[in-house]
Amino acid sequence: MGMSVTISAATENDAEQILKLQYLCYQSEAELYGDYSIEPLTQSLTALRSELADGCVLVARLGDEVVGSVRGTVDPEGTALITGLIVHPRMQRHGLGGRLLGAVEERLARERSARRFRLATGARSEGGLRLYRKWGYAQVGAERVTRELTVVTLEKSVGSTTDAGSEPAFAASA
Repeated sequence: MGMSVTISAATENDAEQILKLQYLCYQSEAELYGDYSIEPLTQSLTALRSELADGCVLVARLGDEVVGSVRGTVDPEGTALITGLIVHPRMQRHGLGGRLLGAVEERLARERSARRFRLATGARSEGGLRLYRKWGYAQVGAERVTRELTVVTLEKSVGSTTDAGSEPAFAASA
C-alpha cells in the first residue's frame, strides 16, 4: 500500500469520518438481518460526538483517512463494553480488526482498570464471531431480538491468552 496504518485516540475532528465509515460498514449487517433501522445506521453526529467525549474511541488511519474505529467504556465493576468495531471494506481481512480490538483492550485495561471485556454481535455475523473467538472471547449468552436477529454476547478476562499472535496492539500511540 505504500503507507502504514496507525492506530490512535480519536478526536472530535474524526467524528464525521467515523460516522460515514460506520454507515458504510454496517450496510452489510443491515442486509444480513433485513433491518436498515439498526442503531449504527441511525446514530446522529451529536450522539457520536458524545461517545467521543465520554468513552475510549480509537481510529485506524491510512494517511489522513479514517479506515477503522472501535469504542469502549468500563462500568464500575470493571467490565469493559467494546462496541463499534469497524474496518473499511477495502481494508478488511488484513488483520486491522484484530489490531483495533487489541489496542482498545490494552487501553481500557491500562487507563480504565478493565478486568473483563464484553462485546456483542449478531449470530449470523460469521466474520465478527471468528475474529472474537480468535482473540479469546467465549460466548456467555444469546438473546433473540427479532425473528431474524439473535445477539450473541461474548466475554474474556483481562490477560486471557489468545491465539491471535503477538502483534503489537499499536502501530503508533495517541
